[in-house]
Amino acid sequence: MNLFRHRLSGLPALVLLCAAVGCSSADDSASAAVPSPAAKAARLCENLDKALPSKVDGQGRRDPEPASALTAGWGDPAIILRCGVERPEKMSDENADGGEVNGVGWLMEKQGDGSYRCTTTVRTVYVEVTIPEARAGNGAAPLVDLGPAIKKAIPEGIAD
Repeated sequence: MNLFRHRLSGLPALVLLCAAVGCSSADDSASAAVPSPAAKAARLCENLDKALPSKVDGQGRRDPEPASALTAGWGDPAIILRCGVERPEKMSDENADGGEVNGVGWLMEKQGDGSYRCTTTVRTVYVEVTIPEARAGNGAAPLVDLGPAIKKAIPEGIAD
């Protein structure tokens, strides 16, 4: 099993990626597909929901539709968190971009629309954070803000 070996300094890597492509407005739709994890993972995600900060990257919490303890959002366009997602296929790629931000490992994937999808690594449940292109100018600031809650609610380990 690949334990995701690449380490980059998360904040500078995301800032550099954003700077290389530029930042403009993104889809401001506040909706998110709700994951369907196993019961144990769902309980951890519910604990995460209770621990999440009221502000991320200076933006107030504004949860996406449909409402769920497995999803959260901040700002407009929304930074979206989904807890209990499937393991990303890209996590098996030894050349994938990753980094550690304040003690939480992340797989960082630039999407075709200019947004970034960041998924936790080496945690018992995968947590995905999507940073829209319009909000990516602050680099890994959302991951910095979310790190304490993730460390508190989602133990280190290998997800089932």
